[in-house]
Amino acid sequence: MLVRRLWLKDFRNYTSVELDLSGGITAVVGANGQGKTNLVEAIAWLAQGSSFRGAAVDSMVRSTVDRSVIRAEVEDGGRSTLLEAELVVGGRNRLQVNHNRVPRQGDFIGHVRATIFGPDDLVLVKGGPAERRRFLDDLLVDIAPSNHGLRSDFDRILRQRNSLLRQAGGRDTPEISTSLDVWDSKLCEVGGDLAARRVELLKELAPVAGGLVKSLSSDKSELEMAYECAWGEAGLEESLARARPDDLRRGTSTVGPHRDEVSLSVDRLPARSHASQGEQRSLAVALRLAGHRVVTSSTGSDPVILLDDVFSELDPDRAAALISLLPQTQTVVTTAGDLPEGVVADRRIRIEAGVVTTT
Repeated sequence: MLVRRLWLKDFRNYTSVELDLSGGITAVVGANGQGKTNLVEAIAWLAQGSSFRGAAVDSMVRSTVDRSVIRAEVEDGGRSTLLEAELVVGGRNRLQVNHNRVPRQGDFIGHVRATIFGPDDLVLVKGGPAERRRFLDDLLVDIAPSNHGLRSDFDRILRQRNSLLRQAGGRDTPEISTSLDVWDSKLCEVGGDLAARRVELLKELAPVAGGLVKSLSSDKSELEMAYECAWGEAGLEESLARARPDDLRRGTSTVGPHRDEVSLSVDRLPARSHASQGEQRSLAVALRLAGHRVVTSSTGSDPVILLDDVFSELDPDRAAALISLLPQTQTVVTTAGDLPEGVVADRRIRIEAGVVTTT
């Protein structure tokens, strides 16, 4: 997979940019605050349909206008596709594939796949369970874009159930009970399917990540990953029934795939609390690399690799190990300084205050 050309209009601090990207390594160089990460964010948006930084649309549109445009020419399996996303402040985004408007984001996602490494990846290890669930769900969408619909359906059903619980105000009337039965049935069907796909993905991901952790630690560390859900033994249907009184009292759904965890242990100790900072960074890198390999194996095509200021967060040994493990595919790497030894850029892009110079 290649992003051949990228156009940005009024995106973040870019007024208008057109870039031809190489199939090798593109180094995006510039001082902090000039717009390097913004460039990576634009490519990532095409892949995910959202900001990998968790930013709202308003913050991605240049301050003096009410909309921005991300456009890219993408090549995959010998086929070229033109993508365009118009991000609208306070309105609905407009998405096009080959000049044809698509009504749903699920029809847009899947034309670009990207593996994103960033300084904030440490949250995969140190953050709460939601970060690890999102990691798995993002991979599921990369593997099969139809999983975006499953994910969206689950989120919609959960919102509806929670809304009903809040409206109930702690009361369990026959009418509320009947409505909850309907939403519980939907939640069991869609949520059970989502959780099952997560579990199957983890079975494939865990050994790959474990091997990478060993490589990054010179065989000193061993990783264990497990999918944990409080409703697993009893089943989701029975667990929801048991939790209903508590759900009504709290006004929220207390059990289900939205509360599940992916536990990470290094040398049989919880990585979140017992691994060193360096070990946690290595683990985060291993998870990203493992995800990339699983997606490549499943789709037959390497996602684009986006490395956003990653090497400044790694010591020289870990940086060298990461370089040796990176696949030979299109890579965009941002840096405020020199690239580490072993990284040879096929082209360099310098950014100063949103102005791009190709060297």
